[in-house]
Order: sequence, then C-alpha cells, then structure tokens
Amino acid sequence: MEYIKRLTSPVGELTLASDGESLTGLWIAGQKYHSAGLAPDAAEAQLPVFAAAAEWLDRYFAGESPEPGELALAPRGSGFRLSVWRRLLEIPSGAITSYGEIARALGAPARAVGGAVGHNPISIIIPCHRVVGSDGALTGYAAGLDVKRRLLELEGVRLEQGPRGWYTA
Repeated sequence: MEYIKRLTSPVGELTLASDGESLTGLWIAGQKYHSAGLAPDAAEAQLPVFAAAAEWLDRYFAGESPEPGELALAPRGSGFRLSVWRRLLEIPSGAITSYGEIARALGAPARAVGGAVGHNPISIIIPCHRVVGSDGALTGYAAGLDVKRRLLELEGVRLEQGPRGWYTA
C-alpha cells in the first residue's frame, strides 16, 4: 500500500509519498514527472515518516541545513539512477556540482546522469537542485528554474543573472 500527504511550502504544494515506513516520493506542484509511478489507490494518511519529513522541511525552509540521513528514504529506480541519487546526497547544503562532475565520478555519460537527476523522486531532500551546468548555468530542474534558483538562494549559493539566465557567482 502507498500513502500520500500534501503539505504547503514556500515553493508550492508538496506531495509526499510513503510505503508506510520510508519516504518514497516528494514532488513539487507542477513538477515534471509529478507523482510518477504513484499507485492510483494511494491513500491520504498521517504517518510518522510524514511527520518527520514535514519537520525536516520546516527546518530546511527556515534556513537550516538538516541532513537527508535523518529521514528514512527509499527512492525507487534502476541501479544506475540509485547510484546517481546516492551521489546527490553527498552534495552539502550551499554547495553545487555539475552533471559532468557526477558523470566523471560514476564513469557514465553526462546525458545519462542528467536523465537520472531529472527523474529524482524525492525532490529537495535528495538535492538535485544542487546540480548545475558545466559553465555554472542553472539548467534542467523538473519543478522549474525559478524553484531551483529559490532553493539555491535559500542555501546561500550566490547567483547572478547573465545574458542567458541565472549562473552561480
């Protein structure tokens, strides 16, 4: 059985999903692949994992840097996608990396890494928003570049508007 919980946040409504014990999804309203793979009979529920995630998110949006390891996470994906998502968990709050850097670390094509990052099922907590283009440009965020910019600014990443969009300073 799958369960869901909806929360309000500074970046819009969030949908959380759980298998009853671990967090399996977190999507921002309007996000590409929103609730992808979520069972159609998922039931609204009050679960300890949702309470823990809500508290984590409250701290995050208050400007703190809670650790993803504080939560029971169980993203679903291929072995390759799971390896990319584990790599994302290593990026500390306030830091960034590029798709190419992740690709080199994993010995995989940057395009494949981009696909895995784009299909991250637990947004914000698995910090795919911390991945930028090799030139520092904000690119490819399933919830939109405005949300990505807001999350990075919240974490203290300095950004500048360039001729073709936002860049890390």
